[in-house]
Amino acid sequence: MDISIRNVTKKFGNFKALDGISLEIKDGELFALLGPSGSGKTTLLRIIAGLETPDSGSVLFHGCDATKTSVRERQVGFVFQHFALFRHMNIFENVAFGLRVKPRGHRPPRREIRERVMSLLSLVQLDQFADRYPSQLSGGQRQRVALARALAVEPKVMLLDEPFGSLDAKVRAELRKWLRRLHDELHITSVFVTHDQEEALEVADRVAVTNCGRVEQIGTPVQIYNDPATPFVYEFIGNVNLFRGRVSQGVAFMGDVRLKVPDLADAPDSEATAYVRPHDLQLSREKRGEISLMAKVVAIRDVGPVARIELMYPGNKKTYEAHIPIERLGELNISVGDNVFVSARRVKVFLNDGSRVSTPDLEKSVR
Repeated sequence: MDISIRNVTKKFGNFKALDGISLEIKDGELFALLGPSGSGKTTLLRIIAGLETPDSGSVLFHGCDATKTSVRERQVGFVFQHFALFRHMNIFENVAFGLRVKPRGHRPPRREIRERVMSLLSLVQLDQFADRYPSQLSGGQRQRVALARALAVEPKVMLLDEPFGSLDAKVRAELRKWLRRLHDELHITSVFVTHDQEEALEVADRVAVTNCGRVEQIGTPVQIYNDPATPFVYEFIGNVNLFRGRVSQGVAFMGDVRLKVPDLADAPDSEATAYVRPHDLQLSREKRGEISLMAKVVAIRDVGPVARIELMYPGNKKTYEAHIPIERLGELNISVGDNVFVSARRVKVFLNDGSRVSTPDLEKSVR
């Protein structure tokens, strides 16, 4: 079931939760709505479900306008953050609930209900707990029950609202992998909301990054991380170092460095910011190339296979961070207080008004 969101706007009083959002979700896709609190992602999910009605715009399911159809008619399964299981029912009855309350003419026979429920419990690896109650299960197990209950009614679309948000980090990581495997097996069109960047990038086929009721960028996890379309996406997704400066006549002036930015050759003189991921900073004991800058090491933190090096440039009180393999740290043999030369593998320069962007050719950049 493919889903089309077309120019959807939604206000709550004077607050505009959604501002003309449009996007396409492909049949069988696991699609993430990623953004900070208040960015409109949950409102959009509720509009897809039919729990909210847009002020303008439309929602299409497989080419048919579903904007004014009921939740039941849309045939969606909804998984909430806080499980919403019935405490007085055992796990079997929780999963069977949606089937038992169907109108008599559409309700499966008891034997079929039992077979379907047990099959789903087996799918989520909880068939041995069918007689237990929610209070007897862990948080991760309860969330899997909630997913099985949503699947029991054979929805055409699965909607998940921060499904792992109330769980601890280790359980979240395990359930992310489990959800991805489950989706690959079932291929139900699924949309899930999260503010966790790692979760969205690890699980989803594609991601829409939302901000202030608008979509900043839509793309695969690799595209979103490696090629952010806006300054907001760059700063929201992963860690990044910011270097303030200006652009004039096709050259970006960032402190002591000049970067050729041919895409901005016709841009007016403007303030600009260069964005560099920590893992794109390279350290050496000797100067390499024209745009290597000397910096002082102010902190070193070993985090598993990666060393996080905090750096400060002369005359600049702001610190920057470089991530290097732990083996490279041993090769450099550096300590806090040492000077190193820093260069970058990849840089993106945005005008500060967000209107233009350029990726400098670092091989041709000049001092």
